[in-house]
Amino acid sequence: MNKQTLQVNGAVSLALRVYEPEGAQRASVVIGGAMGVRQSYYEAFALWMAQQGFRVTTFDYRGHGDSLQGAMRDVKADLFDWAQDYEAVITAAKAALPSLPLYLLGHSLGAQLPGLFKKPEQVAGLLSVAAGSGYWRDNAPQLKRIVPYFWWVLVPLATRLCGYFPGRTLKKVGDLPAGVILQWRRWCLDPAYSVGAEGPAVAQSYGAVRFPVLALSMADDELMTLRGTHNLVNLYANTERRVESITPADLQVRRIGHFGFFRDQFQQSLWPRAAAALAALGGGGMPRSEVSGTTA
Repeated sequence: MNKQTLQVNGAVSLALRVYEPEGAQRASVVIGGAMGVRQSYYEAFALWMAQQGFRVTTFDYRGHGDSLQGAMRDVKADLFDWAQDYEAVITAAKAALPSLPLYLLGHSLGAQLPGLFKKPEQVAGLLSVAAGSGYWRDNAPQLKRIVPYFWWVLVPLATRLCGYFPGRTLKKVGDLPAGVILQWRRWCLDPAYSVGAEGPAVAQSYGAVRFPVLALSMADDELMTLRGTHNLVNLYANTERRVESITPADLQVRRIGHFGFFRDQFQQSLWPRAAAALAALGGGGMPRSEVSGTTA
């Protein structure tokens, strides 16, 4: 693993980690992380993917994780900026292996932001993991009970008082720049999520995507629902898309959840399926799951 930095527009420095295969390289993979999740969380999975021949790049969005410079209250960033960061990483990864396909593995937010890209043609396919619309009525039942307090009281108050959202202290999501959490709040309060909150330009941006999208929905996800996953995937209105539901029983385990996919225990089950799915997406085919039933 090599730690690198990437300059975005000559003003922002992003922290990257690149995992190079020892042998022949099959393709590039950029992992887009979930909201509030540092790139280090994906390290075990990234190392395993590199062993399968993929050149894997992870990163922290500006003002977050290893990309944070200075005090978070001074960070000027929103989700459009984070999409720009994501796309800059993709451009750099594509330049490193220009003749090979580049795939995205988007965890939660990492599968939402590609709809905002300016050059989606760089991408050969998106594998979405535990991602869905963040609209609060699409949240899992246990989460839906508390989100009104979260969005209408805690987030506005804590962000105003601190100048950023102190999620680590509150044990909610993680520390986030004010511009990110407040824009995300607007998205999550709109039934059409980002497209509804931002208007026609964003709808057109999602509609410009042509790379195929395969979304894996975890039946025991404590944050997202299958309905929410469908609502997100359907924003990518003009491309081939598919949703598959995976249950713990499919894998003979007690739990997967929103974050479990990237844990070592799934190295022999979910991880090989991810590698196969990415390769199939790049080959122009929409793979069918061998670990679960599918939902079109």
